[in-house]
Amino acid sequence: MDLFDEPEKTPINVIDYDGAVEYHGLLIPFQQANQYFDNLLSKIEWKSDEANVFGKHIFTKRKVAWYGDKPFRYTYSNATKLALPWIDELVELKKIVEEKIDCHFNSCLLNLYNSGEEGMAWHSDSEKDLQKNAAIGSLSFGAERKFSFKHKCNQNTVSLLLQHGSLLVMKGETQNHWLHRLPPTKKVVTPRINLTFRTINEKNTF
Repeated sequence: MDLFDEPEKTPINVIDYDGAVEYHGLLIPFQQANQYFDNLLSKIEWKSDEANVFGKHIFTKRKVAWYGDKPFRYTYSNATKLALPWIDELVELKKIVEEKIDCHFNSCLLNLYNSGEEGMAWHSDSEKDLQKNAAIGSLSFGAERKFSFKHKCNQNTVSLLLQHGSLLVMKGETQNHWLHRLPPTKKVVTPRINLTFRTINEKNTF
C-alpha cells in the first residue's frame, strides 16, 4: 500500500498494529526548512558511516553524525559511535519535535544521502543502546524520498513519501515487529538530510 497523497488531517496512522507509526506531514515551513537544510549541511560533522561486515571494515557513501546530551555510545553494524555536543540548530529542532509529540529525546542520529542512489536496506532500530519501545522522531529535509515498512512475519508492506520539512514518528512495538528502509532510486538527484531523534539508555556513556 502507498500513502503518497498529503492527508487533509495529520497525523495519519501509517501503521496501526504491532506498533504505531504516525506521519505528521509538514512540520517546518518551506523557507525555514530550506535554511535548516543549508545550516545542517555545512555545520554538522558529517562522516561516512562505518560497518564491520563478515570481518571487513567498510565505509558507506552515505554520511552520518551522532549528537546527544552526553557522550553516549551507540553501536550498530558492529561499529560504535560517540555522541558529539548539540549544535544550536539541533537543539531548536529537537524542541520543535518534542513539543509536537509531547516526548523527550536525548540524542539524534543524522543521515546525509547525497542523491537517490544512496539508500538504506531493510532494518529495525532495536539496538540494545536504545531505550526499549521509545519513540523515534524522524525529520526530513531536502529531496522527497519514498520510505517503506515491512512486517517481519506477514510481510505486509506500506510506503509513503517523506516531504521536505516533514515529521514521521515510530513508537511502541514498531521496531520489534516491523522493518523499514529508504529504497534507492535514480529519479532523485539532489541530497536529503534525515534527523532521527532518539532516547539512548543513560548508562551508555564513556
